[in-house]
Amino acid sequence: MDVQQRRVMAVGVFDLLHAGHLHYLEQAKSLGDHLTVVVAHDDTVRQRKHEPVTPMAFRCRLVEGLKPVDEAVVGNPPASPIFDILTKVKPDVIALGYDQTHAESSLRTKLDDLGYTNVAVTRVEGLEGDLDGTRKIIARILERAEPRGVA
Repeated sequence: MDVQQRRVMAVGVFDLLHAGHLHYLEQAKSLGDHLTVVVAHDDTVRQRKHEPVTPMAFRCRLVEGLKPVDEAVVGNPPASPIFDILTKVKPDVIALGYDQTHAESSLRTKLDDLGYTNVAVTRVEGLEGDLDGTRKIIARILERAEPRGVA
């Protein structure tokens, strides 16, 4: 990779890959030249959200296969310092999804405290649509599942 390229980092679970994820990563890629996606470690997903539907290695492989993604890596487990990943990725920009709970101001403060004063933090726009999130997809599947009675 050319050292002059603008490096963008995006983060997420990417449990059931969907159009909202693709939209997020397309927007993240538009912020620079090289997009590295940090896929949440299984233990992090368990701690912060739910039991992962798909394992982290599988999620990472799927994400890396998406056109806007130049590289995908699995993030640190919860016991490791979350910001350690920055030394590996070396981003110029961190792209946040529209629905990610990270507060830009607190993230900016933490980055500044760690000496990453030149890293920009940008929140991208969401995708308009009714199936733009994993929880919405699961709800739709459950809604359409037919109850199976005993014949």
